[in-house]
Amino acid sequence: MSLTVDDFDFDLPPELIAQHPASERRGSRLLHVCGQQLSDRKFSDLPTYLRAGDLLVFNDTKVIKARFFGQKESGGQVEVLLERIADDTHAVAQVRASKSPKPGSLLRLAGAFSVCVTGRAGANGEFFALELVDREHPDHNLWDLAECYGQLPLPPYIEHPPEGADETRYQTVYANNPGAVAAPTAGLHFDEAMLAQLRDRGIGTAFLTLHVGAGTYQPVRVDKIAEHKMHSERFAIPKATAEAIATTRVAGGRVIAVGTTSLRALESAGNPDGTVRAGAAETDIFITPGYRFQVVDRMITNFHLPKSTLMMLVSAFAGYDTIRAAYAHAIAARYRFFSYGDAMLLEKTQD
Repeated sequence: MSLTVDDFDFDLPPELIAQHPASERRGSRLLHVCGQQLSDRKFSDLPTYLRAGDLLVFNDTKVIKARFFGQKESGGQVEVLLERIADDTHAVAQVRASKSPKPGSLLRLAGAFSVCVTGRAGANGEFFALELVDREHPDHNLWDLAECYGQLPLPPYIEHPPEGADETRYQTVYANNPGAVAAPTAGLHFDEAMLAQLRDRGIGTAFLTLHVGAGTYQPVRVDKIAEHKMHSERFAIPKATAEAIATTRVAGGRVIAVGTTSLRALESAGNPDGTVRAGAAETDIFITPGYRFQVVDRMITNFHLPKSTLMMLVSAFAGYDTIRAAYAHAIAARYRFFSYGDAMLLEKTQD
């Protein structure tokens, strides 16, 4: 079937957009979605839905302080949101200004350092390529400058500026590899006690790294989704994780992706037998209804934005009609939506 962006739209009352996390990480709600059967639970109930021999795969990326405010040479205000840091002196970013900066123009960020706009970047030219030109401090690098002068890049639908609590709650407890500019939010529900509880029950845990980019918030700008070009993101799957998935397959366990980012990495590296290839790569995989999943059996995820590529992904995984029904139920039951909101446990549609 030929699907359009409007097929993934829904009306969401603004008050259901979570502005702050639950008081405890595991204190959110959990909607179990198994075909047309919907069960309202607490996230702390998750271990009861798993069994010994299952494997949870987490994304251990760490969010960097990627948002900067500054000025153009003309004095005009700019806002810069890093998409990714390529190396010590080069980055790709979104730049908001009254007029788009031209190649060769300088941006002074946080009143502390300068970058030069070297051109456009991204699949659709939606980003700007930046080069650090801080001649006053030649030993500076973008990683350190982001940590010193950047702001935590909360999503655009969170209306308050970053607060002290956001510094910890907009990171997973297992965040380890800096590079993301948006959190892998399904993992925000897990605390150390739950991870220990899962291990005690014989449920395996494994990690990969996918650095979530600012492109995750980019709207789909075409009507027919088949014409959309996804942004590219970096990921790495350790050998130990690939081996854990292979062992789980042989033993008859289930591979459970914690978040859409983990799922995208696993499917990008997937083999027809359900195993994955270890190593680092880039992915621009665009998963829509009709996609044949090779690796992931179940998925834990938050509720996603209307018309987003992630709505398309979960519709492919659990079934289009199933997701429509699940979201209608969640809205009626007053679930909290998006990054700081509640979670779903999705069962894969069976043919």
